[in-house]
Order: sequence, then structure tokens, then C-alpha cells
Amino acid sequence: MHTGTGQRPKALDAYDGYLRTRWAQGCTNAELLCRELRNLGYRGSSTAVRKYVRPWRAGLPPTPASLRPPTVRQATGWFLRNPARLEPGEQHHLDTLTALSPQLAALRIHVREFADMMMNRRGRDLEAWINAVLRDDLPDLRSFVTGVRRDQDAVTAGLTLPYSSGPVEGHVNRTKMLKRQMYGRANPDLLRKRLLLAD
Repeated sequence: MHTGTGQRPKALDAYDGYLRTRWAQGCTNAELLCRELRNLGYRGSSTAVRKYVRPWRAGLPPTPASLRPPTVRQATGWFLRNPARLEPGEQHHLDTLTALSPQLAALRIHVREFADMMMNRRGRDLEAWINAVLRDDLPDLRSFVTGVRRDQDAVTAGLTLPYSSGPVEGHVNRTKMLKRQMYGRANPDLLRKRLLLAD
């Protein structure tokens, strides 16, 4: 993409939303913007930042963003999926969202840490995770923490022990399915036979 002052540094495309927001807020110092971007993971030079915002400084309108805002369902999927399984475009969207919102950036960290606790059975870290969530302004996640607190011992055990209720849940679901299939058609004796034969 060309702007009339040369090609925009593509490494900065992931931070486009953040730069637009800061520019609209009156921050037009490329060095300061570069320092802020480095806190967000940017590894490029301040020269590249200066080149990126040069058309804006010349009074040209910023190039309209070509990407439509994601749906809530899409954004939720990006937060909940394993980061290693995100497509480059999805990763770009997620980086842009979290760069624009400190709350979403905090949410991203907390979700990843909880997923890591589940995958690696680190229930011993649950209390520290809860306290970290409570320090942030995340009402919905605080509601989740309130539910965890009600039965924290069981949640800690679930995040620590190698046991799973999956097989039991599977049997319950299968039993319910058979009951629905036979509703109004047969007596309990026939239902019992079907359940036994299904094993």
C-alpha cells in the first residue's frame, strides 16, 4: 500500500489501531509512540514509526482501516483458543483489540493463565490467579471468580488431580437421549433393556 510518501512499514500494521487512537488523542511524537509500542511487543525502529505517521502529520487523512470490526463470537474465539492455533490474520486482529483496550489486554492474560492452569494441572496457582483478577477492572471475570470461590476446593482439585468426570457425563447424556427417543412409546422395563444393551 502506497501513501504518496513511500510504502508504509508493514511491521506496524498490527499496531495501526493503537497508533490511530493515540494520534487522535493528540500524541504526535514518533519517539514517544515508538516507546509505547515497544511496551506492546513492537521490535522495530522509531524511524519506521515516523515514516508510518508521516502522511498524518502532513495533514492527509489516515488511510481507512480495511478490516471490519470482529463480531463478539469471533473475538471470544480468539481469546479462548490456543494462541499457537490462531491464523496470522486472527492474531493480528487480537493484537489490535488488546492494544486498543487495557481491559481486553488484561483479560487476554488472565484467560491464558487459567488455560495454562487447566492444561498443566497447576491448581496450586488458583488463589494467586483469583487475586490477580480481582485487582483488575473486569466485572464479568469477577463474576466468574465469585462462582469459583463458592466451591474453591473442588475447583482446585479439578485443576490438580488427573481425574475427569467426562465418562460419567457421557453416560448421563446417552441415558437422556434414550429416554427422549422412547418417550411415550415404551415402559421402564424396555428402557432398562435398551440401556443395558447399549453398554
